[in-house]
Amino acid sequence: MSRVRQAAGSVAFTAYLFVSVLPYSCWALLTAPFAPRDHAWRVACSWAGTVIALLRILCGLSYRIEGTEHLPQQPAVVLMKHSSAWETIAQLILFPRHTWVMKRQLLWVPFFGWALALFSPIAIDRKGGRRAVEQVLRQGQERLAEGRWVMIFPEGTRVAPGERRRYGLSGALLAAVSERPVIPVTHNAGDFWPRRGLMKRPGTIRMVVGPPIEAAGRSPRDVNRDVEAWIESTLEEIRQEDGQETT
Repeated sequence: MSRVRQAAGSVAFTAYLFVSVLPYSCWALLTAPFAPRDHAWRVACSWAGTVIALLRILCGLSYRIEGTEHLPQQPAVVLMKHSSAWETIAQLILFPRHTWVMKRQLLWVPFFGWALALFSPIAIDRKGGRRAVEQVLRQGQERLAEGRWVMIFPEGTRVAPGERRRYGLSGALLAAVSERPVIPVTHNAGDFWPRRGLMKRPGTIRMVVGPPIEAAGRSPRDVNRDVEAWIESTLEEIRQEDGQETT
């Protein structure tokens, strides 16, 4: 694919990504009071499906997920690498029904944030310290008991490929107090859809789901250390196998 065509496809895709939020958000908001409980979730998955499909058609960027046999039957806590916007969208169609730990300011965004509220996210104040952690523990256990998985980006923000950021402890704490396993997930989406980057590189994003890491009866810090080690070492292996630079 020529550079000009790649740029044109990236612009067209980005335009769709932003413009499509309004009609899908309105669809979910207007129909939620009259529709079945999971209707808003199906709307969100429909939107994510169109985004992922257009990413392949317009930008030549597809994905492959490995390790789905590690996903347990019961809801769990997923700790996922965060390097791109891709995983925030793809997770909707790749994982069982779930909710997210996210910054509460997103709920204030007109239409998009209002629609997010339909999924009962765990919306925290990132500067809340102990109160934010207690909120994750309280509401996280409630969501798990309701049958929803809890998705957490332990780095807290998107981190560029090759860079590292301290992993927050709240996900491991939630897994320990709820006696649920942690499912570590890593991927190399940041190499193809970079943070604040308009251009999307063609290729295949690889997402890998790791074996469950038991948290019950263990120190959350030890659990977190195991999760970080698996995510970062597996990501390095992916990047080396795919011929991407590592630092």
